Amino acid sequence: MQPYLDLLQHVLDHGHDKPDRTGTGTRSVFGRQLRFDLADGLPLVTTRKIHTRTLIVELLWFIAGGRNNNELRDQNVTIWDEWADPDTGDLGPIYGHQWRRWPINPADPDAGHVDQLQQVITSLRDNPHSRRHIVSAWNVAQLDDMALPPCHTLFQFYVTPPQSQAAAERSAASGTDTDPTKPRLSCQLYQRSGDLFLGVPYNIAGYSLLTCMIAHTLGYTPGDFVHTLGDAHIYDNHRQQVDTLLRRTPRALPTVHLNPQVISLFDFTPEDITIRGYDPHPPIKAAVAV
Repeated sequence: MQPYLDLLQHVLDHGHDKPDRTGTGTRSVFGRQLRFDLADGLPLVTTRKIHTRTLIVELLWFIAGGRNNNELRDQNVTIWDEWADPDTGDLGPIYGHQWRRWPINPADPDAGHVDQLQQVITSLRDNPHSRRHIVSAWNVAQLDDMALPPCHTLFQFYVTPPQSQAAAERSAASGTDTDPTKPRLSCQLYQRSGDLFLGVPYNIAGYSLLTCMIAHTLGYTPGDFVHTLGDAHIYDNHRQQVDTLLRRTPRALPTVHLNPQVISLFDFTPEDITIRGYDPHPPIKAAVAV
């Protein structure tokens, strides 16, 4: 997780103090990129504890096309409470809805929809070297209907061909790849706005886990997770927490173990996903900016 920790320090040292929508104030930089080799383990912050069940449940909710907060609350996950309709739990057509039910015509509910996630999985299987493996949550026509416009807006997959046998043997000997005889699946996320202390650790781990899950169902091996950020910021009321985080020594990354019997991304349950060897420092509490 050193790239993430380095970004926090960079923002503290070189960021610009800016006002923001929430009125909290931020220290911010624009246009940074992080890269994690998933062969090294799941990039999950160890200098503070991340609630892994929340991470898994939210990701599966996105994959299922969820848009109602009550579905999360039924599983004791409350991270969307501040934005949900207090009476119905509705959040509008946010991430999962756009991933699975992008409307062909928002003004006509009967016009049908596009299942972007299913399309990209089919494309990764049938045409792996396409440059169009993209899922977008940034539906301009529906932004005003969303409780919160998407911060992580678009992600793209990239497949590296299997190595030759000789290259695979060299790679295996060096320990640089999980299984170099299989195609390697990488993912790049573009995030327009990143709350570096609270939100971004979940985004890094969540999209890395999604990449591992899709690779698993396709018979590929996980490659890199690349995280490109637009406005990367530390909220003013998180400065003390960031200082505490940066004084801690990082620990070994955990690993992901997926139920081998699950062959479809849409069949995973929380019980099919195990994060092993996670040994973080204690949690650090911080208020979310709404």
